[in-house]
Amino acid sequence: MYTYNICRLCYRIIRLIIRFYEITHLYIELWRYNSKLLLTFVAFKKNEVNLSQYTKEFSYNLRLAYPIILGMLGHTIVGIVDNIMVGKLGPTELAAVSLGNSFVFIAMSLGIGFSTAITPLAAEADGREDVNEGRSVFHHGLFLCTILGLTLFLIIFFFKPLIAFMGQPDIVVEMAKPYLDIVAFSLVPLIIFQAYKQFADGKSETKYSMWATIIGNVVNVVINYFLIYGIWFFPKMGIVGAAIGTIISRIVMLLFMHYVLVRKPKFHPYFENFSFKEIKKQMIRKIVSLGLPSSMQMFFEVALFTGAIWLSGLLGTTSQAANQIALSLASLTFMFAMGLSVAVTIRVGNQKGLMDYVKLQVVARSIFLLAILVETLFAIIFVVFHQYLPQIFVNVNDMANITETKEVIYIASQLLFVAAVFQISDGIQVVVLGALRGLQDVKIPMYITFVAYWIIGFPISIYLGIYTDLKAVGIWIGLLAGLTAAALFLYIRFARLTKKLIVENDNK
Repeated sequence: MYTYNICRLCYRIIRLIIRFYEITHLYIELWRYNSKLLLTFVAFKKNEVNLSQYTKEFSYNLRLAYPIILGMLGHTIVGIVDNIMVGKLGPTELAAVSLGNSFVFIAMSLGIGFSTAITPLAAEADGREDVNEGRSVFHHGLFLCTILGLTLFLIIFFFKPLIAFMGQPDIVVEMAKPYLDIVAFSLVPLIIFQAYKQFADGKSETKYSMWATIIGNVVNVVINYFLIYGIWFFPKMGIVGAAIGTIISRIVMLLFMHYVLVRKPKFHPYFENFSFKEIKKQMIRKIVSLGLPSSMQMFFEVALFTGAIWLSGLLGTTSQAANQIALSLASLTFMFAMGLSVAVTIRVGNQKGLMDYVKLQVVARSIFLLAILVETLFAIIFVVFHQYLPQIFVNVNDMANITETKEVIYIASQLLFVAAVFQISDGIQVVVLGALRGLQDVKIPMYITFVAYWIIGFPISIYLGIYTDLKAVGIWIGLLAGLTAAALFLYIRFARLTKKLIVENDNK
């Protein structure tokens, strides 16, 4: 029966893929103008346009993206180090931190997602060299991010009792509450920092946030070391010490970012004339109209992967452990795509401000191509080393649990095969989302991501993971299906919009 269901599902998936290609081909034919041809995800204009037009943009794109990538990688690695430090206290402490962070991560996705609205508006103003518009974007963005940070903190604070109903042991719940209070308050400086960061990114100054993040991460690790374990004359505070390290590091990031931008002559005009009298409803509406859909996009994706973790937990501890290993590796490589996503938002925003839509297409497709190449490289690494990478995360010398360890390695190695293709789809969809954000097109992409993740991807994960023998691999096939659908239809959206802008501009 299982075999029959799997065959029937595979048949339907193949038909769905064929249908996707048919629809894509139809759209391509409709968009053709003066013999333009879409090659996979990268289009080349007539015969005079060749690959070099796109590859020559790689250098500048990488210079723009690498500070963001390094900052994100550093933050991810520090998160892993924090878990190792807390884990040495015991499984109860680690469970308490995980429980507290499950609330904070959702709020963080909403806050960071909202702040991304600042980047395309700042980039567009920078492209037009409109200082007054840029100042207005910065002031209103800072104002809204401050309010949002305080709001998210208060929501977590007042809804904190809900953690008692999540099926966790009482000792874990009681330990998580003081940790959650402190970490939740750290959202305030973090989201204010995001306002500074996104504005600086929009001005093509991505290195300042990189240094702020690196310094904040170092501060976090050092304070955690002293306060978690009670080193030197510091008290041993356990996971509360980890929470204090988090909030101090985020305050340091904010102060550093403010100090650097205030001292740079380039940013002096943007710190002038700040007052509540300058706050206008029109700009608030503009930022909110971009910020809310962007925050929901990020929330949908975070929730999707949270759902995958939940499904893996239903399958047992080995599947959950294997899922966490594969997800940790995928998260590291995803940071490269995220960096390119910010870069494409900046560059598309600049060209939108200049109203040079042909150049806009070139720079966007250049970054799409770069993302495909980078993620394909990671895909090859995942395939070649699929048996060895999981061993980094487990103790292969623990003979007492050798059977479970081998099972975890086996499942994780199978997940990495799916993750190889997964990386390419995920990279494309997040970079195209960045390009659409640069065009200030966020509402339709929000609907696309919801349908792709939750109507296509997650139901497939549930069916294949719970009701077939594919188990954890089936869950990841569902994720792959959702991300691939998102990548496809988001690109269709981008191609249609840019084609329309070029035609309209040519007719003026």
